Amino acid sequence: MGNKRKDDADEGAKEGSKKRKVAPSMIKNKVKRSIVYAKLKHEKKVEKRKKAKAREVAEKRALELGEEPPARKIPRTIENTREFDETVCKPDDDELFVGIDADEFSPLFKREYTSKILITTSRFHSTRGPAFIAELLSVIPNAHFYKRGTYELKKIVEYARNKDFTSIIVVHTNRREPDALVIIGLPDGPTAHFKLSRLVLRKDIKKHGNPTTHYPELVLNNFTTRLGHRIGRMIASLFPQDPNFVGRRVVTFHNQRDFIFFRHHRYIFETKEIKESSSKTKTEKDEKSSSKSKTVKDKKSSQENVIVRLQCFAGVWSSFYVEIDQFATWNL
Repeated sequence: MGNKRKDDADEGAKEGSKKRKVAPSMIKNKVKRSIVYAKLKHEKKVEKRKKAKAREVAEKRALELGEEPPARKIPRTIENTREFDETVCKPDDDELFVGIDADEFSPLFKREYTSKILITTSRFHSTRGPAFIAELLSVIPNAHFYKRGTYELKKIVEYARNKDFTSIIVVHTNRREPDALVIIGLPDGPTAHFKLSRLVLRKDIKKHGNPTTHYPELVLNNFTTRLGHRIGRMIASLFPQDPNFVGRRVVTFHNQRDFIFFRHHRYIFETKEIKESSSKTKTEKDEKSSSKSKTVKDKKSSQENVIVRLQCFAGVWSSFYVEIDQFATWNL
């Protein structure tokens, strides 16, 4: 009797161990771990395909019966699960427009004067810093670079005010990489500090173009909150407000999850011939006797179509992120 009970217990333990799925991370053997992981991945794909097929069948049945198809599940993302922000600007916000007319950038947007930018570095800049500054000089029109030397930032601000500069950009580097930007609005501020990450320069991009001297078109996307709207106006104040559309040059700042993605490109219009084939079929003479149909040879006709493509330069399609770190009004 005792031996039978032990045998039954051993069989039950074996069945339980077979039913239990071991996680791949718990397997120490690398080869066995990769095999188990591949099996689990294949099982998930099979289950996903079965669910998709069942959903398609249910939709077809509902359409045949004239009923509404079952509602599809909405994927859970960061954007649709974000809490509502009360500071989002609305088109009919009168207080926002009053603030725009009275802020520090209103004379520039009214074209009372043009933007003039002074670019400098921190006291200890790296070898990659000048390459990034050269990119800024090619992106921002009417920008001038001055070496920092041993001057303090207050003296640089006084010099920029006397020379009628509208903004100062300070490039900070750490471990031979530019890691921060400080933008100072003149004469009364404000000042913003941005963090840089994953910077890719123009020379690192394959088949890049060379930027021209035309004033670029500026695109600011998703600066919807009060703070974002103010930062967008601060970024726009760095560029002239009369773009030259002949150059077809565009500078884009896209805000997403408090990261500002930078893009610089040129759009090009091209005419390309598209060949279309038109086939004509002859009807059957006798439906009962003949089952073959004769076809007329395809006639190829060429048509000209206008195609728009993008040419990248100056860090375009790179991973250049700007994270909003600090923003404050600054006075001397």
